[in-house]
Amino acid sequence: MKWPDKVTVKEVGPRDGLQNEKVSIATEDKIEWINQLSEAGYDYIEISSFVHPKWIPQLKDAREVAEGITRKEGITYAALVPNMKGLEVALETNVDEVSVFMSASESHNKNNINKTIEETYPVLEEVVKEAKANNKPVRGYVSTVFGCPYEGAIPPSQVLEVSNRLFDMGIDELSLGDTIGVADPKQVDDTLHYLKDKLDFSKVAMHFHNTKGMALANVLVSLQHDISLFDGSLGGLGGCPYAKGASGNLATDDLVHMLDSMGIQTGIHQEKLLEAAGYIQAKLGKNLPSHHMQVNHRT
Repeated sequence: MKWPDKVTVKEVGPRDGLQNEKVSIATEDKIEWINQLSEAGYDYIEISSFVHPKWIPQLKDAREVAEGITRKEGITYAALVPNMKGLEVALETNVDEVSVFMSASESHNKNNINKTIEETYPVLEEVVKEAKANNKPVRGYVSTVFGCPYEGAIPPSQVLEVSNRLFDMGIDELSLGDTIGVADPKQVDDTLHYLKDKLDFSKVAMHFHNTKGMALANVLVSLQHDISLFDGSLGGLGGCPYAKGASGNLATDDLVHMLDSMGIQTGIHQEKLLEAAGYIQAKLGKNLPSHHMQVNHRT
């Protein structure tokens, strides 16, 4: 098998990791955690989401976090925005990149965004257009790519339709999400085979969840399709608030450990990852689920 020399790991823990946690994390602790992540060798950290507090109370301090962190040169500090109101605040805080999101599944989109897929397109298009007018790169998240909690398996053709619409809007990068962690290596292989000649894989990232313990196996399959962008959440934090049983994201520390062991460069320092994971673990008051943390650093 041929493996890439280098992989880019994008940290989504401060947003996707924390958004589903019941324990409220103080703003100053989020800022300190992100500052620690900035020292770990990442070049991309998703710091929060500019959504209405009633939807995700944990991230109600997005502005304070964005304005309070110590930004390090060479790192993209990104944030998720649901609409123009969220984008307005994100631009005021001068985030480096904005992300928009929608589902490949009609039912999940309605439950998550309260709109049909067709109703969502013009909302996102307006956000993308305005973000680009302000010289901000835009990332597009597509949820439920491999399965929906309401509809089951999603046809790859449906994923392609949503992906093409997002690229047509002008997004710079696409993240394909296994929101509820149901993907298996064969399904990932089949889906990527279908998409391979239809999307530019240099602009495609994979966003796996580890609900059934298959996230790393799915990464290996993705590597074989020349995917070299992956989202991770330190310690395996996270899940989807609107998807029952969607346990933690792919753990960044497990992913980096595997890639380093294979001789694939990430630029991320494992010891500094453990320090940052230990910090947020203590603030949450519970052991993080990643294998790497269970072996190396328990409360």
